[in-house]
Amino acid sequence: MNTRRAPSADIPPRHWQGGPVNCAACPHQALRALSGEAGCEPGHACMQDAYARRIDRFFRWHSELGNAHLEHPYFEVRAIAARHADVFRLPALIDDPDETVRLQIAVRLPQAQLARMAGDPHREVRIRVAQRLAPEALAHLRTDPDYGVREWVARRLPHALLPLMANDPDRVVRMRVAERIEMPALLRMADDTEPEVRRIVAARLPAALVTRLFDDADWRVRWEAAQRAQPHTLTPLLADPDEEVRAVARQRIETLSVAVAGKDDERLHPRAWQGAHHG
Repeated sequence: MNTRRAPSADIPPRHWQGGPVNCAACPHQALRALSGEAGCEPGHACMQDAYARRIDRFFRWHSELGNAHLEHPYFEVRAIAARHADVFRLPALIDDPDETVRLQIAVRLPQAQLARMAGDPHREVRIRVAQRLAPEALAHLRTDPDYGVREWVARRLPHALLPLMANDPDRVVRMRVAERIEMPALLRMADDTEPEVRRIVAARLPAALVTRLFDDADWRVRWEAAQRAQPHTLTPLLADPDEEVRAVARQRIETLSVAVAGKDDERLHPRAWQGAHHG
């Protein structure tokens, strides 16, 4: 017989329909006679309990029972059973009435069926689809009504399609686009309305093109541009209204001057040595 494992201060066992757990009415009552993980235990590992952690422990001990409970009336049981059921049984739950179940289905469903969940009514399910769907199949989700879904699309969409999202209405989505989009579409995003987006553009533009952001309205964008522009182009930023921007420009110009002076010394040194030798 099992030894009770549930902590004494834990939540008391309670049937998912209310009231006490009745082992005699359980279809798996025979497991009570088995010890350890071969059996079950009210208050610790029990599929009748309302507490999801106990249901999860039961199915981890008895994963072979997952298929048998995909139609259980309690959504927590269906959702947890779906983690252990055979994959070919999962498409039957794509239209389950509870989003918790559908979320579990979206985690495991093969790619061939996953696209069927792209129009799920719940945003979390669609986000999971956007995280797992093959990148080349994501195009139709780029106009999803939820910004969280579109953000994941922007993270994973093939580069060739990213320009289609450069004007997304959400700032965060455009930030994700700016982090990945390639030239020349990246250059067009230098005119974005949000400074957070333009700062990312400044951090990724070819150094020769960063000068177009020297007059940006936001000092953080100009600071990023000053960090990356070719040093010989930085003179206009020495008069920037922000001290942080001016400091970066000065530092980089001074670094360039030291480097140039060092190269001049290297060119002069062999001649000086040669003259001393002949003398």
